[in-house]
Amino acid sequence: MDKVLEVDKEKKRVRVQAGIRVQQLVDGIKEHGLTLQNFASIREQQIGGILQVGAHGTGAKLPPMDEQVISMKLVTPAKGTIEISKEKDPELFYLARCGLGGLGVVAEVTIQCVERQELVEHTSVSNMEEIKKNHKKLLSENKHVKYLYIPYSDTVVVVTCNPVSKWKGPPKFKPKYSSDEAIQHVQDLYKECLQKSSVVPVKNDVDINELSFTELRDKLLALDPLDKDHVVKVNQAEAEFWRKSEGYRVGWSDEILGFDCGGQQWVSETCFPVGTLSKPSLKDLEYIEDVKQLIEKNEVPAPAPIEQRWTACTKSPMSPASSTKDDDIFSWVGIIMYLPTTDARQRKEITEEFFHYRRLTQVQLWDKYSAYEHWAKIEVPKDKEELAALQARLRKRFPVDAYNKARKELDPSRILSNNKLEKLFPLSDTI
Repeated sequence: MDKVLEVDKEKKRVRVQAGIRVQQLVDGIKEHGLTLQNFASIREQQIGGILQVGAHGTGAKLPPMDEQVISMKLVTPAKGTIEISKEKDPELFYLARCGLGGLGVVAEVTIQCVERQELVEHTSVSNMEEIKKNHKKLLSENKHVKYLYIPYSDTVVVVTCNPVSKWKGPPKFKPKYSSDEAIQHVQDLYKECLQKSSVVPVKNDVDINELSFTELRDKLLALDPLDKDHVVKVNQAEAEFWRKSEGYRVGWSDEILGFDCGGQQWVSETCFPVGTLSKPSLKDLEYIEDVKQLIEKNEVPAPAPIEQRWTACTKSPMSPASSTKDDDIFSWVGIIMYLPTTDARQRKEITEEFFHYRRLTQVQLWDKYSAYEHWAKIEVPKDKEELAALQARLRKRFPVDAYNKARKELDPSRILSNNKLEKLFPLSDTI
């Protein structure tokens, strides 16, 4: 189920089987001069999955990925194979575009693509004061933009990506520091921490000069992942690394728009409305200031980065970025804690600390900013009262009754259901 079935070069549309992975799809259509409009941080997802959970890239003029779906083929338990589109059963089509796998098995999708193009990525380091002055401009003048905040510091890494201008070509820029110089500070900190710690380096341990920045960060954090002062030091080293990594990179969009997220990690990502492009509400920056205050006040050992991205809205009502107003924009903020160790006890402690961190943001910020978790990262509470509160909260934002009605019609015996769907969207009759 991983084939490119049809390419319409004129309309820039492709029909694919839903099991194809993003990277396979991109590789399969580049000879036609086409690519996807946007990308998430990684390329390993299957198309069916990335669409059904409402995944997204970044760019305030670019909607989440489900908005690129023109039509889809669903295999349903009750009605067999059905084809839906804006013209054919539009209500179900919009519901099923971000349908969480609960309305049918997505077998095929037709996706609106764009011309393949080269992008210039620019990485620079700023601070909150500067960001506040330039935020509206940064959002509206860049095709793709994201901010990476470093807890316990005022550092904001700004990454923008724009098409290479045909006339100007790539910018003439000589970086101040080589990549070796950029990472030097992080290597030095690791050596210093190793000397101080009781950790004995394993004989077959890799040469630290061979490690990438994210691998080094994992090794550093593994020395004492829950010690706030240690994490602050690692964050400072990361800020220094980014300061010395300022510069430009040119490549095709599918190469440039990815992001090395590092090793295994816990992530909580929320999405909330932030006005329009012409009138941004600045709630996105307020949210971050609140998160950073909450980290400092509670001394959370929060590693970097806090990642902030933006999208335009989508017409899929089950998406956290859905809106009926065309010009609404949404911000997506991810907080993380890495799991840089295989030690079961340590992983359990990091997990508990992460859920404490996430809970602080949930209690203090989600209602204030009308923030909802990304479906692919949502956690189902074990506590009954908390679960009931989450179910009621989801009803405020999403058309739960319409979704459940469609589930009953298409999958009456709940063959496609799973623990998450049953808990988040309980159907009144039990099976």
